[in-house]
Amino acid sequence: MSTQLSPSPACVHIGHYIGGRHQAGKGSTVPSFNPASGEVIGAVALADVHEVDVAVQSALVAFPAWSQTPPLKRARVMFRFKELLERDMDKLAATITREHGKVLSDAKGELMRGLEVVEYACGIPELLKGDHTEQVANGIDAWTMRQALGVCAGITPFNFPAMVPMWMFPMAIACGNTFVLKPSERDPSTALLFAALLTEAGLPDGVFNVVQGDKAAVDALLDHQDVRAISFVGSTPIAEYVYARGTSQGKRVQALGGAKNHMIVMPDADMDKTVDALIGAGYGAAGERCMAISVAVAVGEATANTLVKKLAPKVRALRIGDGMDDTIEMGPVVTSQHRDKITSYIDDGEAVGAELVVDGRGHRVTGCEKGF
Repeated sequence: MSTQLSPSPACVHIGHYIGGRHQAGKGSTVPSFNPASGEVIGAVALADVHEVDVAVQSALVAFPAWSQTPPLKRARVMFRFKELLERDMDKLAATITREHGKVLSDAKGELMRGLEVVEYACGIPELLKGDHTEQVANGIDAWTMRQALGVCAGITPFNFPAMVPMWMFPMAIACGNTFVLKPSERDPSTALLFAALLTEAGLPDGVFNVVQGDKAAVDALLDHQDVRAISFVGSTPIAEYVYARGTSQGKRVQALGGAKNHMIVMPDADMDKTVDALIGAGYGAAGERCMAISVAVAVGEATANTLVKKLAPKVRALRIGDGMDDTIEMGPVVTSQHRDKITSYIDDGEAVGAELVVDGRGHRVTGCEKGF
């Protein structure tokens, strides 16, 4: 299936959010696709070093007043943000599905996981309390104080455009920091919706900013002297890069690399539950997540044969199509390149003698023939 590069009639320009308002961006753009149809639905602005600096400076200017805002007032913004997320849940989920491809139920599920962090951040007046201990030694008392750090930045992956950013910015902001988010350029719009909702919730201009971009924007954040801390989620090689470059600049860096979970199937396992777990992990969000069970090891040939016998018909019965359809169980993968990479794994397996039980290569969905 070829990638369609001509824009659809609904193609929009996707820019940045800096200082409480949308910014078009001045640099080059890359296309944003609807994976289900293969159509170009957006042109994503790529921030250069100057635009990243503008966003950081906006956050830096906002930091003194925000960090001195009482935690109770910061919590009230989080409460309002939570209410707005719940109000716009369907709109947010549809945006995720349109740009990522995961089915609506998966999109709503990740929003709920992110919402849990916002709910936790609403308790920040209690969470920020310090400690005081008298006489830890003769004539010495000890205090523990929690203070805002400054401008923080988040660099987040394509597979969870809502949940992973919400792991980061609600707590950072509630603690009195300001924030610059660099989402994946593959599904950039959710971050902009978050920014608009935070403004609607009463967050002062500049406290939360969004810059779209690629490696140039990432490097600009890693090297910027006014960014105090970086949080990253993505592949292991890039996590190592982010950690090394960020810490070399004296920043606090949290870098979470690509995780892989494995399943060991024992002979006495409940096979029906095992198969359900494999289907949910491997095909939910089109398998584009750390918990996709990339390796399943059955203990004993009889166990393996039973597992395959029960698994194969469920795989064949999966309803595959546009994630906007409530009846669909698995949507497309995010890009044509990713689809081709997956099919190459199947090719490699056949080449070394693996038995192919269910073959999805060349699968076509009516109405989505150019999809991924």
